[in-house]
Amino acid sequence: MATVADSFLADLDELSDNEEDILDEDNVEADNMEEDVDGELADIEALNYDDLDNVSKLQKTQRYIDIMQKVESALEKESDVSTHGVVLEDDPEYQLIVDCNALSVDIENEIIIIHNFIRDKYRLKFPELESLVHHPIDYARVVKKIGNEVDLTLVDLEGLLPSAIIMVVSVTASTTSGKPLLAEDLQKTVEACDRALTLDSAKKKVLDFVEGRMGYIAPNLSAIVGSAVAAKLMGTAGGLSSLAKMPACNVQLLGAKKKNLAGFSTATSQFRVGYIEQTEIFQGTPPALRMRACRLLASKSTLAARVDSTGGDATGGVGRAFREEIRKKIEKWQEPPPAKQPKPLPVPDSEPKKKRGGRRLRKMKERYAVTDMRKLANRMQFGIPEESSLGDGLGEGYGMLGQAGSGKLRVSVGQNKLAAKVAKKFKERSFGSGATSGLTSSLAFTPVQGIELSNPQALANQLGSGTQSTYFSETGTFSKIKRP
Repeated sequence: MATVADSFLADLDELSDNEEDILDEDNVEADNMEEDVDGELADIEALNYDDLDNVSKLQKTQRYIDIMQKVESALEKESDVSTHGVVLEDDPEYQLIVDCNALSVDIENEIIIIHNFIRDKYRLKFPELESLVHHPIDYARVVKKIGNEVDLTLVDLEGLLPSAIIMVVSVTASTTSGKPLLAEDLQKTVEACDRALTLDSAKKKVLDFVEGRMGYIAPNLSAIVGSAVAAKLMGTAGGLSSLAKMPACNVQLLGAKKKNLAGFSTATSQFRVGYIEQTEIFQGTPPALRMRACRLLASKSTLAARVDSTGGDATGGVGRAFREEIRKKIEKWQEPPPAKQPKPLPVPDSEPKKKRGGRRLRKMKERYAVTDMRKLANRMQFGIPEESSLGDGLGEGYGMLGQAGSGKLRVSVGQNKLAAKVAKKFKERSFGSGATSGLTSSLAFTPVQGIELSNPQALANQLGSGTQSTYFSETGTFSKIKRP
């Protein structure tokens, strides 16, 4: 039986063997990477930018040739294939549409590469032309038309450019500092122009084929954004099913490119808009509402793509309903706000308001009324310092109290009517109760005899108390009063 020490040693041996294998694999990968880097550098160094075949290779690829043959045959047949009973992903024409979308993107990139080649070659002859004609296809047509001609009045550019641009090009050509090209360079430039025009025509064929088939591949999506935009969205997303699974915020960004404004303001630039900006609805919307319209188009396009992917409505009725809804919403956004209606005055109350009044209110007002003393304490006379409780302006100030006299506080408090009534009522209650107070005296001051000693209980003992002074007294008799 193996001990613990033997098991640890065996584990260490296995770890050392694994480390050697890992090091060997890393060395092999490093060697492969060095070979790849050397190969790429060799290809870049061997690349000759003076040769058009080394720069533009798309037209010679087998993928381009196969797709274009299928597109041309499909356009010649004008087939009306129905998708009923056929899975959309398995439809050969659907697969061809997806391939065409990818090929159209490659063609656009290839045209830009050829445009740069033409511009670099023709810059020696007419350097100002690239700043006057920006579109690559228009530039290729103008270059092919002008050639090595010095006098542009002999060149007919009508139909290639607008009249204003033709006049500017003619005036600029008369003062240009360029020189005629060599025959070899001119031949390469014209060949590049022909290749760019050929790619442009191939791209138009591809788009025509895709737009013609989008009517039954995605009828509802095409009804909202149009066949061309629907084809671009579907091709960029990787198919109709992939487009249907995308959220609307991502559909809005399909085809968006980061624009280099070279320090200019980004206030009017649309950074978060892709192919949707090419739709008719987006272009017809005012600039202030275009971002809202773009979000609405993206959301409805996603719903329409989901309907198309499941084969919900092959007639495109759902897409047309969505398009009408989008149009009504945009019109609603453009309506002016409703006019502010004049606010009517409230109906006047004809009934008298219920206000408190009477004896209780008068008592309350008298209780909380501001007295003359308080009024004087609240006033201050200009230029005369007020007296205070602590002196030298400290403590509670007395205002104008006592300032009219000798300087001392003299406050005459008037008799309060309410206090007088309360005192009178209290006096009546105290004397009417019959209770003898400890301060009561038997001495009375009379105007006749001066000080007189009287017995307060004499009258009470004479009349009796309790039941003796009533009609039910035991000793009492009926008295008869004689009237005169």
